Amino acid sequence: MLYVAEEDIERFIREDVPYIDLTTLVLGIGSQTGKAQYFCREHAVVCGTEEALRIFEKLGVHAVKNYPSGTMVSPDECFLEVEGGAENLHQAWKVTQNLLEYCSGIATRTRRLVERATRINPRMTIVTTRKMFPGAKSLSIKAVVAGGGYPHRLGLSETILVFPQHVEFCSGLDGLIEMVPDLKRRACEKKLIVEVESAGDAIRLCRAGVDGIQFDKGDPGKIGECVRTLRSINPGIVVLAAGGINEDNIEDYAAAGVDAVVTSSIYFGKPADIGVRMCNGA
Repeated sequence: MLYVAEEDIERFIREDVPYIDLTTLVLGIGSQTGKAQYFCREHAVVCGTEEALRIFEKLGVHAVKNYPSGTMVSPDECFLEVEGGAENLHQAWKVTQNLLEYCSGIATRTRRLVERATRINPRMTIVTTRKMFPGAKSLSIKAVVAGGGYPHRLGLSETILVFPQHVEFCSGLDGLIEMVPDLKRRACEKKLIVEVESAGDAIRLCRAGVDGIQFDKGDPGKIGECVRTLRSINPGIVVLAAGGINEDNIEDYAAAGVDAVVTSSIYFGKPADIGVRMCNGA
């Protein structure tokens, strides 16, 4: 689904097991065999099981059951079961549990947003910002996709999105509008999208020929009115809504008729409540 580099997998292990598992060593239980079962205490979309399997493999643990990322699970449903030596199981335990909890939390919140939005507007997409915690991009994006969303932009190199901060260096909105034909010529393979804070600016830019408008922190009712105006000018224009969009107001933005909502809310919240049962004798 999404590539996570081998050095990242190694780093995840190294952060939690820099040398040895001192507790298992002192107890003298490392040579015993056993199994571990992973389950969620709530309804959730599981994510990160593929990376967990790679961690298990590196630590000499064998998987006997595994649900792929994106699977919806019920409370107390076992979605991952592994067997191995007690030392190996305990080395893999917490790093995989943490990975699964955070990824599944993001995936679950994304799925809830997608379901609420598409009930109102089946054609609308949930896209997510790059405001994830530094160093966590690959797993965060994987969790978004597992939940049914898409990345808004993975970095500055892939899309043209003009913010008001850019406009400051373009002699204002008038200067930017004068630049539109040349910008579209220079980047003919890319869409030119501009973030605005007012309907008036959106209409002017639409008439100037931009490919898309992104409303920032706009009232959904007013955005809905403006969407109709914009599409009367250019039926193919892309309209996005961003800023403060979450589970509490997603349906209002869906009703506004935008093509997608841009949100960071899925990154912030509780991890999924995942438990691990271990038993002696695989």
